[in-house]
Amino acid sequence: MKLLLASSVAALGLIAAGCTTTGSGLPDGTVQTGSGLIAGATENGMPVYRGVPFAKPPVGDLRWKPPQAVSWDGVLDATEFGPACPQPVNADGSPNFGGYAGPVSEDCLTINIWTPEDAKDAPIMLWLFGGGGVVGAGSIETYNGTKFARDGVILATINYRLGALGGFAHPAITADAKDGEPVTNFHLLDAIAALQWLKTNAEAFGGDPDNITLFGESAGATMTANIVTSPLADGLVDKAIIESTGSLRADSLPLDRAETLGAKLAGDLGLDGANATLSELKALEVTDILSNRTFGRGSRTTQDPMVKPQSIIETFRAGTEIDIPMIIGTNSDEDRLAGTQEVASLAQDGAPVWQYFFHYVASSMREENPNGAPHAHEIPFVFDTLDRYPRLPGPTAEDEAVADMLHSCWVAFAKLPAGASEIECAGDFTWPARSDANNQAVAVFEATPSVGTATELKSPPNGAEPGRTSRPGS
Repeated sequence: MKLLLASSVAALGLIAAGCTTTGSGLPDGTVQTGSGLIAGATENGMPVYRGVPFAKPPVGDLRWKPPQAVSWDGVLDATEFGPACPQPVNADGSPNFGGYAGPVSEDCLTINIWTPEDAKDAPIMLWLFGGGGVVGAGSIETYNGTKFARDGVILATINYRLGALGGFAHPAITADAKDGEPVTNFHLLDAIAALQWLKTNAEAFGGDPDNITLFGESAGATMTANIVTSPLADGLVDKAIIESTGSLRADSLPLDRAETLGAKLAGDLGLDGANATLSELKALEVTDILSNRTFGRGSRTTQDPMVKPQSIIETFRAGTEIDIPMIIGTNSDEDRLAGTQEVASLAQDGAPVWQYFFHYVASSMREENPNGAPHAHEIPFVFDTLDRYPRLPGPTAEDEAVADMLHSCWVAFAKLPAGASEIECAGDFTWPARSDANNQAVAVFEATPSVGTATELKSPPNGAEPGRTSRPGS
């Protein structure tokens, strides 16, 4: 089993526990993990585990600290989702613009796992939700993993720190850090910790610790791209899927600049700017953090020597990303094609890269989206959860057929053997990889999928004005 180097593990504050499979005498649905025993539920004949902590709660002294290893005594009840990380929620109980409605808490670093019945060496997929880095949760019904588990894949979703609790830097945080300890990018560190927890405990759930696919959409896709360009993730992720990020070409925020912004934001909340103490920062009420529009949003990914020595695009241009098979794509009405095209071209000099262009619009949404598929529209098709997608009442037979096909491509990628150059999807659709500069193959997903050419893609199609987009991560 591959683990982080000892120095990287120490930097994350995590200690890798040995994988242990369920011992004899344990009740059905109970799993022995490296953190402790958990008892889940059985749904549709498949075990499901919800709300399992993958790190200690990042509260009190652990606010703005790398995630720490967690353990417990007894059997943890893993039948209910944990609360989402702090974010704005609607008082009337309706979903916010990230699609979430429910409780929030700083004690939020939990993982949800759907497993196939009698799984053995099953591929694993870890989903990072979108929502601008400020809203969202792994518990949103659109991300339900039942169909992945049905098709032989272990599907996991997590919560990660949002806004200024995830993306924040300040001189007091930097000064307090131990040698080699990360001082920012806590949202990325949360996802890396979840990857490590999954790898450590893969065999306990019947999974293959050496076949973990990381995938995400929008902000989650940006996180995925940041993680595959982070040295801390080397050996933790074996494949990646990047859906609809507009940040592939964005510069990282230099650490000193991030600290300056953090000092200003601390001043906005009544503290003494750069001179604010760590105890003062950690004593801030979450409601005050969220009520400050700028502070609540946090900063974008910060360039730091431990987690992100270079930006995403700098790393791909240098050819120093983690060299793993990858799917990357965008929807047709997003204006996010240019960065996707460049990264797909840069990455194809190593492990195979598959590019897609999602141009299908669900039947009931075509009038409001005349120019093509809006942002986040592919998600319920990827998860095959059209029946759980609140914006899509009454999917048609054609909608369901597209969901079956697109979902099958993601499943086939997770199961893909080493050295494969084609993804075999449902309906006899074969998706070739982009293997060199002369191969510009792109899967164009419409009612009937086809293989197009990257250089012929336009977003929005035919130069039309973009249509209205759906909520991030919804």
